[in-house]
Amino acid sequence: MLNLGFPFEKSDLFTLTAIAGLTGATLRIPSSFLIRLCGGRNTLFFTTSLLIIPAVGAGIALQDKNTPLWVFQLMALLSGIGGGNFASSMSNISFFFPKKEQGLALGLNAGLGNFGVTTMQVLVPLFMSIGVFGALGGDPMKLITTSGSIIGKIPAGTDAWIQNAGFVWLLFLAPLALATWFFTNNIRTDEVSPNISGPLGSFSKITLMFAIAFFAALVGLWLMLPESVNGSGFGVPKEIVLVIVVVLTVYLLKALPGEIRTSLNRQYRIFNNRHTWVMSIIYTMTFGSFIGFAAAFPLAIKVIFGYSHVMADGVMTHDQINPNGPSALQYAWIAPFVGALIRPVGGMISDRVGGALVTQICSVIMVISSLGVAYYMHAAYSSPTPEEYFVPFFLIFLVLFAATGIGNGSTFRTIAIVFPKEQAGPVLGWTSAIAAYGAFYIPKVFGEQIKATTPEYALIGFAIFYTFCVFLNWWFYLRKNGEFYNP
Repeated sequence: MLNLGFPFEKSDLFTLTAIAGLTGATLRIPSSFLIRLCGGRNTLFFTTSLLIIPAVGAGIALQDKNTPLWVFQLMALLSGIGGGNFASSMSNISFFFPKKEQGLALGLNAGLGNFGVTTMQVLVPLFMSIGVFGALGGDPMKLITTSGSIIGKIPAGTDAWIQNAGFVWLLFLAPLALATWFFTNNIRTDEVSPNISGPLGSFSKITLMFAIAFFAALVGLWLMLPESVNGSGFGVPKEIVLVIVVVLTVYLLKALPGEIRTSLNRQYRIFNNRHTWVMSIIYTMTFGSFIGFAAAFPLAIKVIFGYSHVMADGVMTHDQINPNGPSALQYAWIAPFVGALIRPVGGMISDRVGGALVTQICSVIMVISSLGVAYYMHAAYSSPTPEEYFVPFFLIFLVLFAATGIGNGSTFRTIAIVFPKEQAGPVLGWTSAIAAYGAFYIPKVFGEQIKATTPEYALIGFAIFYTFCVFLNWWFYLRKNGEFYNP
């Protein structure tokens, strides 16, 4: 982490991750239903263009060390639009391909989407070391302490254009927004977008539906966060917050009048299909784990291996810097890179041998690898030389990420088989919305267990959940007398 003198505590910074994770997942809920209501081109162009706001805002805010925390919280809140954009794209692309090809098509879309996240984990630190935007990018700041990076150690006193972490996104968002407008279409069929509005009307509907999702996310964040970071201080448990946010979003959206309500009433039929809920759980196992681990992995490396864990007066302490600890920035991007890159492979294999079978194999691997990671986390967190356990920890985590990626691709194939075409798009968006709460939930669990000095408990808990998913997947989709036998 770069030390540039911003007056924030580490715990304050981690709330930004929680805000972005909760909002990004919540905005996926309305986005699941936008394609049929507003059209693919209208939706993707507008949501991509909206992402320019937090990119520019973050770049400006990062130029001043006196920028208050609430500004960064607002930018984190607006960055959640990216989660909604992803859900819309998944729903949109499901209408382009026959069922026999949807595993690969959706896997490519999702894999390349998450590949962008890992790519930016590499590009952002590089752009922060160069004044590529000239006078428009502002003046550099000086590092206060030596920091680790993907390219090694950066000494104190080095110039850093940290504001480029925001501005660099403009190099991609601006051309992508134009590309979605000129090279995509609003599909018009009886099942998809039968009576969509013009661009301005569609933009208005998207804005209204997003406003509801933002409101629900803000209510949840206020209930959960402490007063020191602009919350209520009530400390409502995260599990209750998730339920409140999801239920509030779904019901407020349905309360909207006119054409929106008519469209949503039709699309909300997916909630009467029990397989929507089954696939939400299974998809959470794969994508929820992927996105959650991607957010928590750097923290796990830094806290577990970046400090020496020694006994002092009969008490284990965890605040002594480990000079031999690995750099989180140098290694953390590799695991999600593997998980994202391999997702299309999962879809392609599933198109050939069946989605449920691939999901089952991946689920078992996730159970075993989670327990393996838990073992080495416990060993490292009890050792004055935790770096000795880093290699097996890292390699097993790579296996875990690969399993989430392949399993994620295979769930796309199962959804395409189980649901009719009219429902498949909204279901893909909805399941991705529920699973995306992993970006909020998993880092919170990691943080709580690290604070309790038992980080391995987090992985053991996840392994128990994966075991349940093994049974669930077998019962509904692998039993020969199951409703949707999908080997």
